[in-house]
Amino acid sequence: MELISDTSAVLETQYSQLTIRFDAGEGILWTFFDQGEIPCASTTFLTELRHHHEAIETSGGQLWQGDRYHPVKYSVMGSLTPGVFNLGGELSLFRDVIRNKDRDTLMMYGTECVNVLFPRINHFYLPLTTIGLVQGDALGGGFEGALTADVIIAERGTKMGFPEVLFNLFPGMGAYTLLARKVGPATTEKLLLSGKMYLAEELYEMGVVDILVEPGTGIQAVHDFVARQERKSNAFRAVQKVRQRFNPVTYEEMMDVISIWVDAALRLTEKDLKVMDRFVRSQEKAFLPKEKEYLIA
Repeated sequence: MELISDTSAVLETQYSQLTIRFDAGEGILWTFFDQGEIPCASTTFLTELRHHHEAIETSGGQLWQGDRYHPVKYSVMGSLTPGVFNLGGELSLFRDVIRNKDRDTLMMYGTECVNVLFPRINHFYLPLTTIGLVQGDALGGGFEGALTADVIIAERGTKMGFPEVLFNLFPGMGAYTLLARKVGPATTEKLLLSGKMYLAEELYEMGVVDILVEPGTGIQAVHDFVARQERKSNAFRAVQKVRQRFNPVTYEEMMDVISIWVDAALRLTEKDLKVMDRFVRSQEKAFLPKEKEYLIA
């Protein structure tokens, strides 16, 4: 599948940390995280992802290929980093601004996260289905990013979890909001407060992961899902709308949670921050190899 060069801002923009593909035949828009150093939600990464999401929304869900427009039916979020989906928030930034008691910077970071995630939670206000393709570990904010999808497809052996509680914080960019609507408050709080990394197999049993597949088969699993959905896509998207009407995620709710997260972050002690230091060092070791295997069908 080739990168289409056309007049659509969805595809023509050159990003430093995203790789975009469009499969017009199946209506699949692939958005892959493609980060050259630390695969986390850096400020550059968030800005690029927000711009990309805005372009999808502005496109009206129609992308030009060949001699006509084609509808975007599925938006897939994945990663080209071997073994990693995303390692979550930019912990070195958190550590420094918390030590400086810089509330404004924390609020700006959290607001940018909400501005990235909220359109995807709402399908970019278009009649399409979102898919989270997890082929590597997803921590903290990375896990939250996967949870924005209608359907999570995960390969066996991948791990997901929220380590924030280990340095006395909680994931504030949508974890509770999204998980509680999917699996209920009790399971949500277990996941948030355990600090444990869960295998995709465990999360499948909990109802967090929707489709569990063998390692290396995630891309094909997306194609298989799309083929099955074509027979019932109208019903599936109608149920999506009912779900949103029954229990909508509001921007106000997400921003209120960000405020709670910022307040909690500013209460961290030096002891807590020293634990965070260890996570910063671990995150900074997760550099990409020079050569990446592009697993795009």
